[in-house]
Amino acid sequence: MFTRNFTIKDYRQGLVGKKFSVAEAIGVFFDFLKKEDDKLGAFLAVLEGDGKEKAKELDKKLSQTNPEELSPLFGVPMAIKDNVLISGFGTTAASKILEDYVASYDATVIRKLKGADVVFLGKTNLDEFAMGASTEYSAFKQTRNPYDLSRVPGGSSGGSAVAVAANMALGALGSDTGGSIRQPAGFCGVVGLKPTYGAVSRYGVIALASSLDQVGPFAKTVADAALIFRTIAGQDKFDATSADVDWIAVDEYRPEEAKKLKIGVPKEYFIEGIEPEVKKAVLGAIDKFKKDGFEIKEISLPHTKYAVSCYYIILPAEASANLARYDGIRYSPVAGIDKEKTSLWDYYLKQRSKGIGDEPTRRILLGTFVLSSGYYDAYYAKAQKVRRLILEDFEKVFEKGDRGVDVILAPVSPTKAFAIGSKSDDPLSMYLADIFTIPANLAGLCALSLPAADPKTFNKENLPVNFQIIGRHFEERNILGLGRYFEEELRS
Repeated sequence: MFTRNFTIKDYRQGLVGKKFSVAEAIGVFFDFLKKEDDKLGAFLAVLEGDGKEKAKELDKKLSQTNPEELSPLFGVPMAIKDNVLISGFGTTAASKILEDYVASYDATVIRKLKGADVVFLGKTNLDEFAMGASTEYSAFKQTRNPYDLSRVPGGSSGGSAVAVAANMALGALGSDTGGSIRQPAGFCGVVGLKPTYGAVSRYGVIALASSLDQVGPFAKTVADAALIFRTIAGQDKFDATSADVDWIAVDEYRPEEAKKLKIGVPKEYFIEGIEPEVKKAVLGAIDKFKKDGFEIKEISLPHTKYAVSCYYIILPAEASANLARYDGIRYSPVAGIDKEKTSLWDYYLKQRSKGIGDEPTRRILLGTFVLSSGYYDAYYAKAQKVRRLILEDFEKVFEKGDRGVDVILAPVSPTKAFAIGSKSDDPLSMYLADIFTIPANLAGLCALSLPAADPKTFNKENLPVNFQIIGRHFEERNILGLGRYFEEELRS
């Protein structure tokens, strides 16, 4: 018997045991998705025809192949954030200026998932060009939190988080530039992994800030997230920033290894303004590790307080350059503007004004300003120096030996999911939603977001709270192992 709340492991066992077919399972997902997504708004496009055709092919392959030779993700239904290219299908980045754009090639992560025989259910909603922390800035629809439809799902990968949380998919891809996987995972109570910068190819992913962006998975369990990560990770000749690292054993789980990890708790992450229930949930998780015999050490990351200011100089600067390519000539022009009767300058102006929303425009203007003559040294160059100091803070606490720690445990967000519209008129308040996630992006570290406890045990609103485990560069195995230990041994 197939149910939508299966883990990937459960799903595979059912397929191999012939309890259901790929086509049957995929049909259930599409039927549910079409019925429920009007309410949740997770998907911008549903790939039903392609998905059902793929499922038929996989059932034929399943009947002719030794199960041991099949990929761990064989037949798994996944959702893909709509800033990741799938050849032959639209990719909008939730922006009007890309409304009619059809991808002519696959992103590297998509090519790898296709090679693993994943079935794509559809493309998920996001903040326009991945600029936001609530998925309220999409040009097309509002995505809602499945725990409370009046609240945001987080962002910018809100659609992918909702797809997994609402059992519309067994896994999903998102992108994390300043917390855009970890924060929506926290607001929706699922697992989200931001890999080390360079662990996963960015080729075929619409760029926001090229020195910060990383693609990663959403899943129901840490074990599932590890399977997806192992599939998409690896060096890519099309991405010069991708690293040559052996990920073969990254999803192996050994509890005895996890027990040896020293955990650091940064005092700068438990600041005034953090919601009491968030603090209670995260400290409760720390206490469970402590009672189980883990070594817990208070640490200091003194330059954390400058991270948001630093980020909102570097990100807009890089975004202003990356988004300059969207001019209405090379990519889908906004309708209603006559190119023949308009000067080139006015055409650019009208296309970008009509095609790009308020939040990306705000960040483009800010980025152009900090890169301008006379302000570059005062803002951008200084922000890069601060970024280096933030990295050095992490390097110091991650020293090998008795003085350092192996992982850092901290909150994901200072608040639970907030009401739709409550922060949209206050950009600074919205930007502070990522205050605890931004430092790992600036330092290029890996970080895992996972639920701290059953929401019913610590807050009357029944809203999820996640904590994050931050690890050294390319030590995803440590954070995944510790996360899985907590999930399977400690969380009640």
